[in-house]
Amino acid sequence: MEDFAAIDFETANECPSSVCSVGVVVVREGKITDRFYRMIRPCPDYYAYWNTRVHGLTAQDTAHAQLFPQVWAEIVPLIGDLPLVAHNSPFDERCLKAVFRAYGMDYPEYRFYCTCRASRRVFGKQLPNHQLQTVAARCGYDLTKHHHALADAEACAQIALQIL
Repeated sequence: MEDFAAIDFETANECPSSVCSVGVVVVREGKITDRFYRMIRPCPDYYAYWNTRVHGLTAQDTAHAQLFPQVWAEIVPLIGDLPLVAHNSPFDERCLKAVFRAYGMDYPEYRFYCTCRASRRVFGKQLPNHQLQTVAARCGYDLTKHHHALADAEACAQIALQIL
């Protein structure tokens, strides 16, 4: 796959609509052409202890951030009709659909591809697990800021370029 947008969401709490940051890496003709990162004021707007423990974001970080519709309006021109790629895509697709619903937005039926599923097919038992950092390392990408949405999206893009 040479043309796609890798995407990653972090959430503030257990609600899939509570996206609090997004990273997007656009790939065209096999080359990264754009990177995009924004923090988002989550909906609902509260942080669960476990989520903050994973990604480090708090209510203070997003108190003055834009709402999802404003952020998505910036993303749409970047991704156009490209397919979306995510590591464990059911999570990111569920988040995207939920936040569209939360704001009463029409969901455009994005096509999602999953680098985690692809890793299971390609690498099988060669890897101890198929977590993003494990697969990224196998593909030669050093994921030093795991659970930062842009770093995770970039790792996903690098994996996709090799195995999708």
